[in-house]
Amino acid sequence: MPAFALAVKLGATGLESDVWLTRDGVPVLDHDGVVGSRLRRRTIADVDQADLPPHMPTFEQLLNLATEHGLAVSVDVKDSAAFPIIRTMLMARPELNSRTYVCCEDFDMLREVAPSLRDVQLVDSSRLAKMKEGPERRLAKLAEIGVMALNMHHSDWNGGLVTLAHRFERLAFAWDAQFDHTLVELLRMGVDAVYSDWVDRMVDAAQAV
Repeated sequence: MPAFALAVKLGATGLESDVWLTRDGVPVLDHDGVVGSRLRRRTIADVDQADLPPHMPTFEQLLNLATEHGLAVSVDVKDSAAFPIIRTMLMARPELNSRTYVCCEDFDMLREVAPSLRDVQLVDSSRLAKMKEGPERRLAKLAEIGVMALNMHHSDWNGGLVTLAHRFERLAFAWDAQFDHTLVELLRMGVDAVYSDWVDRMVDAAQAV
């Protein structure tokens, strides 16, 4: 939470994290999804929320911070069982649901859950090389199943692909944009959101564009 608070202070307009589900059904924020020492590693799914390290925040805490500061939220859901719980939490916050993006990097999982999550802004997190059908067919499928955005590594995007995404009325998100010139280039080509570890660089790039 201190890192999120610092990001807000530096001018971030959105916050991102991975979400895992605990054994007792609480969505929590963590990157790796495991806890404990090297010799006693356990997955978050095998641990109750009360037994997790105290620094590990819940999804509810992130939503509270985003509500307080009017921020967008992006969460990468790692457990399919978390989707309905996240949906229920977002439905209780309609003003936040409209600026929360629920990402999934497993396309088969995304297609499975999408029909029951039409009122949630879903995002397909992928790489261009993984789209055997090509980006145009992928974007057409996303439009068909109601997935709002395509999130790819910044190196996968070009102006033509951003235009293609917008032609299908899908948003174009770019992750791992760590350098000033990369951020400026992405924003100039019309990308709708960028993910970076460097809030100050994002703010400077947005002002430059």
